[in-house]
Amino acid sequence: MKLPQTVNILLLGSGGREHAFAWKIAQSPRLEKLFIAPGNAGTRSCGVNADLDPSNFPAIKQFVLNNYINLVVVGPEQPLVEGVKDYFLNDSEIRHIPVIGPSQEAARLEGSKEYAKAFMSRHGVPTAAYFTVTRDNVEEGCAFLSDKVQTPYVLKADGLAAGKGVLIIDDLAEAQAELRAMLEGKFGAASKKVVIEEFLSGIEVSVFVATDGKSYKILPEAKDYKRIGEGDTGPNTGGMGAVSPVPFATPEFMEKVRTRIVEPTIRGIREEELDYTGFIFIGLMNCGGEPKVIEYNVRMGDPETEVVLPRIRSDIIDLFEGIAHGTLEEKTITVTPRTAATVVCVSGGYPGGYAKGLPIQGLPTAAAGESGVEAEDETIVFHAGTALKGGETVTAGGRVLAVTSLGDSIPAATERSYGTIEGITYEGKYCRRDIGRDLL
Repeated sequence: MKLPQTVNILLLGSGGREHAFAWKIAQSPRLEKLFIAPGNAGTRSCGVNADLDPSNFPAIKQFVLNNYINLVVVGPEQPLVEGVKDYFLNDSEIRHIPVIGPSQEAARLEGSKEYAKAFMSRHGVPTAAYFTVTRDNVEEGCAFLSDKVQTPYVLKADGLAAGKGVLIIDDLAEAQAELRAMLEGKFGAASKKVVIEEFLSGIEVSVFVATDGKSYKILPEAKDYKRIGEGDTGPNTGGMGAVSPVPFATPEFMEKVRTRIVEPTIRGIREEELDYTGFIFIGLMNCGGEPKVIEYNVRMGDPETEVVLPRIRSDIIDLFEGIAHGTLEEKTITVTPRTAATVVCVSGGYPGGYAKGLPIQGLPTAAAGESGVEAEDETIVFHAGTALKGGETVTAGGRVLAVTSLGDSIPAATERSYGTIEGITYEGKYCRRDIGRDLL
């Protein structure tokens, strides 16, 4: 099967990842109409923003039917974990419309840390040792921290916590206290169950895989920066920047990733008959040249998407067609060798409390995210937490903008992004100034 030659697409989501997808989709000659639900102040330059909640499946169905949508692309994890793919498949009026994303069961690879670790164990995917704790066995959990793992101690909320449900703690007593606090609701329902993990020492890399459930294509890898402070200090955030390609992800290392991690993962999906047509984000640790999995995500990463997609030169609708209709093996992905770097500008106070509705001045007017703009020589300002208020672009989230540039090296790419950021102003603007520096 194939998509129509020209395609109407509904893209679910509102962040920087979705702006990057919208920007890339808008470049395709096969695009007829693009709707982004709900989108942000930047995505409107690529298509039409639709005032829809991505988790309101009946409203999405009606919109899809009213607007003759041929393909639904799901950006964030929440609708996938809530079962948007299953909703389409179980409705005779819309089951023929492909959804780029896994089923609810397959989405548990992200929705439950325990489920993901058990999947890895079953299929021989290298990962850290772990122990699952609930209120019923909290004393066993405290003993596991004391007797089975060494400092630093890693505590992960089992469910979705917007990228903030992971604690890395050096002190045993503090770790045990935080374990109890998590089980008592520190991260809400997400931490009713907590996974304790062995700490993996090394450097992180994110690997992205497109799959139709049978075959796969490995996309450009990236390295993101999660901590709020320079030198990777302070609390975790949803991501403060990213770089692609990653210098230490050599062909030899990536072959280990392919054979030891990607192949067993896809084989496991097939063997367990999981309905998976979409993207797998594999968070890895390079432990002295040996890759180990930290986590799976069942969608593209943010802010990594903002450096991965600008490096892909081939048509993304062609890629979607292969994913949706089981013909991915026939598709070809072309990638520029140039470096992409994105720097995230956040609101003052993030990842804690922050103000919204602050006017943003100095946004580039032409090339910054306009549909059809090629990224080879441009800086693209992807909007993340923005909105329109009285015709003015204002802040609407913790991560406000992701400023991406391409260059012939990491310094060249980051210098372009920082140069653009200098001209953008809003009250409380903050960004890390060391993105990519650790890779030089």
